[in-house]
Amino acid sequence: MSGMDRDNDRYRSLTRRALVLGGMKLGLLSTLVGRLYYLQVVESQKYTMLAEENRISLRLVAPSRGPIVDRFGIPLAVNQQNYRVVVVQERTRNIQETLDKISQIVPLTEGDRRRVLREIARKRRFVPVTVRENLTWEQVATIEMNTPDLPGVAIEVGEIRNYPFSEATAHILGYVGAVSEAELNGDPVLSLPGFRIGKAGMEKYHEKALRGTAGTSQLEVNAVGRVIRELSRDEGQPGREVQLTLDVGLQQFVQQRLSQETSASAVVMDVHTGGVYALSSHPSFDPNQFTMGISAELWEELLANPATPLSNKAVAGQYPPGSTFKPMVVLAALESGIINKNHSVFCPGHMDLGDHRFHCWKRGGHGTVDPVGALRHSCDVWFYDVSRRIGIDRIAEMSRRFGLGDQLKLDLPHERPGLIPSIAWKKGALGKGWTQGETLIASIGQGYVLATPLQLAVMTARLANGGFAVQPHLTKQIKATATEQTVWPSIGVKKENLDVVLRGLIEVTNAPNGTAFKSRITEAGYEMAGKTGSAQVRRITMAERSGGVRKNEDLPWRERDHALFISYAPVHAPRYACMVFVEHGGGGSTAAAPIARDILLETQKRDPGRAAVADRTSPVPVPGING
Repeated sequence: MSGMDRDNDRYRSLTRRALVLGGMKLGLLSTLVGRLYYLQVVESQKYTMLAEENRISLRLVAPSRGPIVDRFGIPLAVNQQNYRVVVVQERTRNIQETLDKISQIVPLTEGDRRRVLREIARKRRFVPVTVRENLTWEQVATIEMNTPDLPGVAIEVGEIRNYPFSEATAHILGYVGAVSEAELNGDPVLSLPGFRIGKAGMEKYHEKALRGTAGTSQLEVNAVGRVIRELSRDEGQPGREVQLTLDVGLQQFVQQRLSQETSASAVVMDVHTGGVYALSSHPSFDPNQFTMGISAELWEELLANPATPLSNKAVAGQYPPGSTFKPMVVLAALESGIINKNHSVFCPGHMDLGDHRFHCWKRGGHGTVDPVGALRHSCDVWFYDVSRRIGIDRIAEMSRRFGLGDQLKLDLPHERPGLIPSIAWKKGALGKGWTQGETLIASIGQGYVLATPLQLAVMTARLANGGFAVQPHLTKQIKATATEQTVWPSIGVKKENLDVVLRGLIEVTNAPNGTAFKSRITEAGYEMAGKTGSAQVRRITMAERSGGVRKNEDLPWRERDHALFISYAPVHAPRYACMVFVEHGGGGSTAAAPIARDILLETQKRDPGRAAVADRTSPVPVPGING
């Protein structure tokens, strides 16, 4: 083959290779162009959306918590502006120096400093970290004036829960606090920094209504997540207003009246509607101290207080009711038909059962007494005799019908059930049989019998309203949804039997020889009826009885009797029931009855429009006094 032929073959081979390579390049270029067309034209909407999502950050906005108001619309729990100072690490040269400068304006503890440094270490440099909250206006103004010397420091405005009546409403309203891990339930708003929820009281009971619905904020951010600007904001739905049956003026009066005792509680309620006008427990605490997180020192101090200020004694305190339980025994006996209204018992000061002697509170006895006299004098021997005749189960059954021995389902957390014993209860709970001596002890509200002040108030209300099963409640309405009920089922006791009990309660306070006569209300038309009670907390030995029982004032506080008093007013048209419990207060006639008198008088005078009082000039008819 000549040289020319070889050159032609080589040329044709190179041309074919060039065409193949060119075709491949063209194919690759076509694929690239096609892909670009697909991404930029066909899928443009999808990737535009993804780009927007990378550029726009959607964040939750905490809703404004709903207010709580009393029956007249007076605010009890509100939101206040919360000024807080924050620092951005990337804008300050030395965080320690910045904190030193801030501390010259706003006091910072070592704990505050450690927390700030810990949060700075966890967060990105451009994220604000809260240094202190709840600043005063003077502190805010001083920081704003010194901003040139405080690089990276700024003031932010939020909301903080405030309780204007502080200790007076603490046990009813409760308080809010930071969300714990156990309380996270999937609601994203609970994960917001600084978000607070109800921890106790009405704040906890009505948490869903008060919390509201979170809003959203659209923020433009850069590649590393720094906020450039806010594009839009939806504030969400604020929490709903909760209105209570509480009369905060009366509540303050009751709390102040109880503050003269070491430990006490009281309940005032409407005998017809069940609305609770006052529910107090002393000593109390300041719920505002819990809003921002209570110090460990103060928490330990509250826990160590023997008067248990954190406990709501009105609903969670379970105590022997003493003689305030006796109306249940009278009613159970009359309803059983075993005795009638004229049943008389001679009281020599004691009663013997087997080889055991049961004493009356009055050493010399009361002589012959009937049911009304037994209540008026609070004669223990009469109740020993009657309870032995009717048995514990009849007493228990009547007591439960009047609200004792079980939770009343008050719209407030931590209510306790008390205890009304029976034969079956003791067998099931203790594995032992019931003894007749235990019946005698139970008939005067001692032994296994336990009740809360709320239960005793409800028992009194059901007696006073004619035997209707009124239920207590604190919530009047949530916005426009009323919850107050005024029609209740009948308990099913005979009117003539109930009248005997009411007659006895009237004479307790209005007959000269009644146990609470000295604490009566003397203003015409405002008179009250009631029943004194004293509950022993220690056993009195035979040796002490023979040598003379020591007086309560001579005993250490924890060994003194509890003092109780149940009451209602006005006697001729009952409207209000009141129960006062003074822990280790001594006698019900001397410690609890005067408090109840003052509370019921104030309650009636705070309601000048009440239709119940038709004639304030007619005195209460008491046998032997005015007919």
